[in-house]
Amino acid sequence: MSFGGPQWPQQGQGQAQGQGQQPYGQQPFGQPQQPGQWQQSQPYGQQQWPSQQPDPFPGAQAPQGGGPTPDWSALAEASAARSQRKRWLLIGGGVVGALVVGAVVATAIVATNKSNDEAKNGGPTATGPAAPTDSATPAPTFSSVAPLPPPNPRDYISDAKKDKAPLSAEGLFPGRKLTMNGRAYAKGATASTTNCAAVTQGGLGSVLNANGCTRVLRATYVKDGVAVTVGVAVFPTDEQALKAKKQATGGIAPLTGAGVGDFCHATVCLRRTNSIGRYVYLTQAGFLNGKKVTTGDQAVFKASDDLGTFAFNQIYARGRSQAAAAAGAPGQ
Repeated sequence: MSFGGPQWPQQGQGQAQGQGQQPYGQQPFGQPQQPGQWQQSQPYGQQQWPSQQPDPFPGAQAPQGGGPTPDWSALAEASAARSQRKRWLLIGGGVVGALVVGAVVATAIVATNKSNDEAKNGGPTATGPAAPTDSATPAPTFSSVAPLPPPNPRDYISDAKKDKAPLSAEGLFPGRKLTMNGRAYAKGATASTTNCAAVTQGGLGSVLNANGCTRVLRATYVKDGVAVTVGVAVFPTDEQALKAKKQATGGIAPLTGAGVGDFCHATVCLRRTNSIGRYVYLTQAGFLNGKKVTTGDQAVFKASDDLGTFAFNQIYARGRSQAAAAAGAPGQ
């Protein structure tokens, strides 16, 4: 395949069949008419291009002295030059195309390698705090099981099966003095007995015995001519203690001794009864001189309030200490 220009005729072919069918004569080659042209053995024939045919080599100079016969050497050189330019254009285009393809492939490889690197390295770092890795310090874990609530102190003072702490008059009413709400009281005698009815007045003894009273502990405190005996009756359960409280009548017998004389005999005194857990606490307050207590005697009422609050606090402290010990014990 040739690029531009006529093809050279081959030897041995037949004569041209007429003007316009074969543009080249089949005569033997002759000598060139101009120096520097192709050296051939025989000149081309003197065939003329038909006037109606377009010039296949526009701009080419006609040979000198030969009439309209084209300068075949010049045409051949021009055709060869054009062919060479086309070859270089094709070669250059192929090289450029190969470079473009290579660049695309290289870009794809780089992108793929980058993607692989990101995949191996865990991808780009996300915004926000980094997730913990195996090499990082493990985060603390917490059990999904809610811890048991701490023991309730009241549970330990409501049932004799749990209320196992030592119980005595000196343990329940410690020291020689008592200060409540800024008021100081001196302690007199203390006592403890399992004969509950023996230390009561009125119908209180029968009520205590009927509800299962097991012990009564007493102590007396004095301040400014006012004496108060506080007693604590103990029952097996809180239900029994509550029932005794509701049925209570009469009062706890005054406790004398340790510098405290007789009081609340054949006179009017202030009696109070309350309960917490399996304990019923009672007070008997009056004047040491035997004076009757009236609603206007605020010193007697305050003394009764102070000693009743003190008894309540002491009983609750028993439950709190036992609950704290149970919470700190192994297996609790």
